[in-house]
Amino acid sequence: MLMFCITPSIITQSQSSLFQTGPRNRFIRNPNYSIFNRSSNSSLQVPVDEANENNLSPELRYSRPFSAIKSAKRVVLVRHGQSTWNAEGRIQGSSNFSVLTEKGEAQAETSRRMLIDDSFDICFSSPLNRSRRTAEIIWGTRKEEILTDFNLREIDLYSFQGLLKHEGKEKFGEAFHEWQTDPANFSIDGNYPVRQLWERARNCWDKILFHDSRSVLVVAHNAVNQALIATAIGLGTEYFRVLLQSNCGVSVLDFTPRVDGLPPYVCLNRLNQTPGSPVAGGSSGGRKASKQIILVCHASSQSDSKASVPVVGDLPMDMLGIIQSQKTAELLLDLRVKTVVSSHNSASIATANAIAQVQEAADCLGADCVPRFVEMKQVQNLGMDNILQLSQKDVTEALHSHDWLNILEDEVITALWDQSKKAWKCILNELSSQPEKEEIIVAVADSAANVALLSHCLNVTKEWMGSFHLDAGSISVIDFPDGPAGRGVIRCINYTAHLGRWSIPITTSTMDREEF
Repeated sequence: MLMFCITPSIITQSQSSLFQTGPRNRFIRNPNYSIFNRSSNSSLQVPVDEANENNLSPELRYSRPFSAIKSAKRVVLVRHGQSTWNAEGRIQGSSNFSVLTEKGEAQAETSRRMLIDDSFDICFSSPLNRSRRTAEIIWGTRKEEILTDFNLREIDLYSFQGLLKHEGKEKFGEAFHEWQTDPANFSIDGNYPVRQLWERARNCWDKILFHDSRSVLVVAHNAVNQALIATAIGLGTEYFRVLLQSNCGVSVLDFTPRVDGLPPYVCLNRLNQTPGSPVAGGSSGGRKASKQIILVCHASSQSDSKASVPVVGDLPMDMLGIIQSQKTAELLLDLRVKTVVSSHNSASIATANAIAQVQEAADCLGADCVPRFVEMKQVQNLGMDNILQLSQKDVTEALHSHDWLNILEDEVITALWDQSKKAWKCILNELSSQPEKEEIIVAVADSAANVALLSHCLNVTKEWMGSFHLDAGSISVIDFPDGPAGRGVIRCINYTAHLGRWSIPITTSTMDREEF
């Protein structure tokens, strides 16, 4: 398995330079700056102490660096199961009138079984009924008390709360449209809910990180879990609805201490591992996605050891890899994939072949056999072996370090980033060129390449590559509700449940738990 971990730092331009004031005191992005192309330079950290923290703008308060931690910590985030108001399509916000449905209780039970072998030290929960009940089911017979934190409640939506979505549209018109299309600037009843949520989520981390524990379960809600993940890896309010959180979806964040009192490394180990299949469809941020890219990390190869995957060299799959590739092909069986692209790496090509063969045979499994053709293409810029081989450092050792971006030469990192950008554009062009209204592109590559592609999807800079982790055989799913020219919504990252007994358990730590 391949670990990439680094902590992006905050951007330090003053708010007066980043934003201009518009009507209704609405922030408008200054065209001279691109907040969507986020940069993360460790030399740009703003020191924050108790004396000046309250004078910071909300945007800087929720993005201030974390304080140092003494030991490694894993935090597992779970969204509550389906509630009665979820089923009705009613806007919940931070109201406390809905409860879990029968389906929601079953989802929580599935999550309990998923996490049953993890020895959590503590559980934090939202005080709202739907999350508290989910936490109780998952926590099971553990003796430790569940701690409720009011800051973990769902986003405050004020006058919207309790309305059916069509009622919100009819009653609030322009405001409801702004909530749907520009939530970071959305205001209601004199409040900016998403900005308030981000600041609240950042405050939650202070309590979670400084609790005397190493393995933490947090059970909360859709929007607040998005904000927790975003503030942990340094993303602002413009990323609301970009990191999907499904009912009882599980996300994992690893915090690793650094020397000299520096902020911890933060790695998003997993995003939205759900009780059901991540490719089963459904809405993406409330909208149907007709275009989709599925990133597949090629299966295990013959150079694998217990703790690593090959990042340099071109070796065929081993027996574990053959099993993993078949499991991945089976997961995608119910999709109608017409194009599979891969790097030139042997393991990537073999994984792509397995997916294509199962897809082509899928229509022949019924009574009416109508074979179909799956087009396979190799993308020249998708593999990273040729670049990593240029490094004079021990690449395998470097890529398993939390500080790999600072270990490898800058020219190597830059070359990897630039090449992966070309590959990302090529895949988007392939998706755009398909005439069908609904189209799925499967891209198979090594973990390093897919980490870079995820970063390009988020439109961040190369420093963010250290914020993600991908295992061999994993899949990550990106939806495009506005088409390939629009913003990608990440449905899941590092999903491995389909690998069954050959998967990396969701709570198996990828960190060395040692004191610094």
